[in-house]
Amino acid sequence: MRLLLATRNPHKVRELERLLDGRHEIVPLPDGIELPPETGETFADNALIKARAAAAATGRVSIADDSGIRALALGGRPGVRSARYAGEHATDEQNLAKLLAEAPAGSGLEYVCVVAYVDPERSEERLFEGRCAGRLAEAPRGERGFGYDPAFVPDEDGTGRTMAELDDAEKDAISHRGRAARALAAWLDGR
Repeated sequence: MRLLLATRNPHKVRELERLLDGRHEIVPLPDGIELPPETGETFADNALIKARAAAAATGRVSIADDSGIRALALGGRPGVRSARYAGEHATDEQNLAKLLAEAPAGSGLEYVCVVAYVDPERSEERLFEGRCAGRLAEAPRGERGFGYDPAFVPDEDGTGRTMAELDDAEKDAISHRGRAARALAAWLDGR
């Protein structure tokens, strides 16, 4: 199936293509289509906002994800504001530096990802969620991944490495986005 991904973020396009294991074609959001602001209170709200807008603008089956990190010591922040934690136009490095300054090393973290599927022809919408628990590293480590990956030590891996130190296969097996994408793929394959 061909799926329009409501993003121009090349990291997300590549990662989702890999996670769906070539079973479904991922097409990035065409130029000229603007997505509305992410004003939702939850990851599901924001994923649906983007997927609905892409589907409405193109008439094509669209998917979108919203994901972020929740720091337990910060009451779940940054949450849906993960990409804008250090400010509206903050870089990954600035967002990560703010998290490291505010949350204690070793404190609990959770990555959350929700993928929204919208088929405008069938008026069908579905949500798929994935989570990954971990701890905050003392300092960033690793060259892979993006966002908060250099400071996220996943509990399930058990080696003490950050997400940015795992290879793609190791990360995909336990990541929040991997779990949400596999749930989407299983549903699509079972239709």
